[in-house]
Amino acid sequence: AVEAENQVELEENTQLINQVLELQHTLEVDAVKEEHLKLQSENQVLGQYIENLMSASGVFQMTQKAKAIR
Repeated sequence: AVEAENQVELEENTQLINQVLELQHTLEVDAVKEEHLKLQSENQVLGQYIENLMSASGVFQMTQKAKAIR
């Protein structure tokens, strides 16, 4: 009887440990997804900023005109 109780308790503990591990994995995946979205947004802002700088700079406009002439 004691061995059966120990076996049941061991199985319950194993199940709980597996649930905890699964939740940890889910949290890690969610954190990575959130970080990816943040970085993607920052990249879009930086890309727009670079485009604005290039369009405002005479050097890049001259380069583009020179390419158009060729």
